[in-house]
Amino acid sequence: MEQPAICPKFEKAISILSQRWTALVIYQLLSGPRRFSEIQSTIGISGKVLSDRLKELEQMEIINRKVFPSTPVVIEYSLTEKGRSMEPILKSIEEWSQQWISVESVK
Repeated sequence: MEQPAICPKFEKAISILSQRWTALVIYQLLSGPRRFSEIQSTIGISGKVLSDRLKELEQMEIINRKVFPSTPVVIEYSLTEKGRSMEPILKSIEEWSQQWISVESVK
């Protein structure tokens, strides 16, 4: 029996969402703009990895980076329309996890 071919776009989308921390960063931004330190403390990610993920997401036009000229400089991250369009996907995963994932199975 022949296996169906996987669409390259689907494969790329899964690759983006499955990269460690990426979906969690996007999920945090669904509730509104956040500063670097807010994202970092909420999900427990290292500064280096978060910085890398934010740069990648900005390059993919999933997030916006807004710099406020103040002292110290304030940088805020928010979702673009492209990023916000992921909300139903992430909410579906959240609903699925509430129904099917037990806390014991996560440990």
